[in-house]
Amino acid sequence: MTIQLPTPGNTTQRVKAGFIVLVRNEELYGMLDSMYDVETRFNSKFSYPWIFLNNEPFTEEFIQLTTKITSGKTHYGLVDESMWSYPSWIDQEKAARNRESMKSIPYGTSESYRHMCRFQSGFFWRHPLVLQLGWEFYWRIEPDVRYYCDLDYDPFLYMKTNNKQYAFTIAFVEHSGTIPTLWSTIREFVRISTAKGKNYFPNLATESLYRFVTEEDGESYNSCHFWTNFEIARLDLWQTEAYQNMFDFLDKSGGFFYERWGDAPVHSIFASLFLKKDEIHFFNDIGYKHSIYEHCPEQESLLKRCTCNPARTLDYTDNMSCLNTYMDAQGFSTPKNRKTVNEILL
Repeated sequence: MTIQLPTPGNTTQRVKAGFIVLVRNEELYGMLDSMYDVETRFNSKFSYPWIFLNNEPFTEEFIQLTTKITSGKTHYGLVDESMWSYPSWIDQEKAARNRESMKSIPYGTSESYRHMCRFQSGFFWRHPLVLQLGWEFYWRIEPDVRYYCDLDYDPFLYMKTNNKQYAFTIAFVEHSGTIPTLWSTIREFVRISTAKGKNYFPNLATESLYRFVTEEDGESYNSCHFWTNFEIARLDLWQTEAYQNMFDFLDKSGGFFYERWGDAPVHSIFASLFLKKDEIHFFNDIGYKHSIYEHCPEQESLLKRCTCNPARTLDYTDNMSCLNTYMDAQGFSTPKNRKTVNEILL
């Protein structure tokens, strides 16, 4: 199978879309760094708007500096306490004990990280400001990330034109200690829904990407997920009855607080089970870095627009990478062969 890379397009056609950022005031300068990359690499040609969300009011400095750096309109929203607090059914003492037992796990003792993951899983797409603007697509941006490649086409338009619902740049393995019961809880949701006559995953058996997250028998989760700190997707993917009901079921189980479920495995499992394979896209040509991990295209035809070092890409050298698993699940030739994968992505 050959993937056709997007070709340079006009800069006049627009999609109802923009950037969504969950950020704190103290992350201002990390946010400006990220915005500078996004604006210079892409958005200065397209002027898509930005939504900034915070569980505390933004400072005047934050608003002024982020407005000044972008070519698009900026919107600022407050995350309501109902979206950033413990729901009534959570035993907070139990949650505190469980956090204490997770000291060896990244963010294992953090309360705020759990609220963030729950918000990104179940609430950002129904924040009043997001609903008010009525976008079709969003691009999630975080502070202190790097974008390495110039884009002379519109990824939003590419997604819309090619009927793509979800896109990523890094596929990674989740720390299993954060999600011990996530997969079994999702399977229970499917079992109960099916018993009630609800088939929420009609593409599962034939056209889905389920092999990205599980084996043929579906007994266990392999911990592969798309890293959601970079995420381009249709907003209405999360507004489907299937996703809303799945999130509500997960939320009621308490796993966001009793364990440390991340939005990345939640989004990834749903997308892999719900969507058709060809509705999920790997933006290989977008060089990206978050923390110490980065994706850099290795093909010469793409590198001429990038400033990243392909020797540092984690795609095929890091045991934590799930890109080969993704290639396998898509049926793209023989992903064990690095040369073949690169040929496919040209």
